[in-house]
Amino acid sequence: MAAVRVLVNGAPADTLSVADRGVAYGDGLFETIRFVHGLAPLWARHQQRLQDGCRRLGIPAPDAEQCLREAAAVSAGWDHAVVRITLTRGVGPRGYAPPASPQPTRIVAAFEAPAMHGDSYLQGIRVRWCETRLGLQPLLAGMKHLNRLEQVLARAEWSEAAIPEGLLLDLDGNVISATMANLFAVIDGTLVTPSVERCGVAGVARAEVLSARPDAQVTTLRPDQLQHAREVFLTSGVRGILPVQAVGDTVYGPGPVTRAMQRHWCGLGFPMEQA
Repeated sequence: MAAVRVLVNGAPADTLSVADRGVAYGDGLFETIRFVHGLAPLWARHQQRLQDGCRRLGIPAPDAEQCLREAAAVSAGWDHAVVRITLTRGVGPRGYAPPASPQPTRIVAAFEAPAMHGDSYLQGIRVRWCETRLGLQPLLAGMKHLNRLEQVLARAEWSEAAIPEGLLLDLDGNVISATMANLFAVIDGTLVTPSVERCGVAGVARAEVLSARPDAQVTTLRPDQLQHAREVFLTSGVRGILPVQAVGDTVYGPGPVTRAMQRHWCGLGFPMEQA
């Protein structure tokens, strides 16, 4: 089992109350943050999304400086780490009604970062279409809430090691994302990414690409449009900018837009293996 270090409400621990609403109802949020030599290049974006999610769910937001101190403590000594900050509404009585004065549970855990394979960033990865579809719920769309069962069911659809990701459609048949990443495509010379206003996660790496490329368009994307793309790439705060080599039988190749975004990613301070 991979090494893990955990703080629960600031203290070393590896257990939660069975009455915690995160366990009982998935009532909470999380952020998965890549640290490189003790620094998190996208920390501000992660904190902004966490704060926004807390506001939308009515959960008291954690102190950002405290979170950073705890993240630094659990990841200390690892050149490359992934820190997961989980925030639940805390312990509450039985039933869906949230407590009037919630006392959130804050879990900060660090793991050694997964190996980054250079070939994946140079030549791209193969992905497949998932049969599982994302339900439409604008009240939760964009947030990284604790209920990831749709992604769990989608990822259970295949076991081929050569295919590390799958693409998800919504109930209307629109392309939304991969199971663990957002998607961008270059179609007719324009960089586009699917809207996540009705479902899906608004990733921090997606936000960084949209900031770096203000000409990019957030739009509705159909599978047949994706087939005609010149470039397709995935974005992830942990894995960076991953070119897509093929979606099923449709073959692509890393192009100038993908390479430019990989260089931008490296310029933020992420590992050079991603260039």
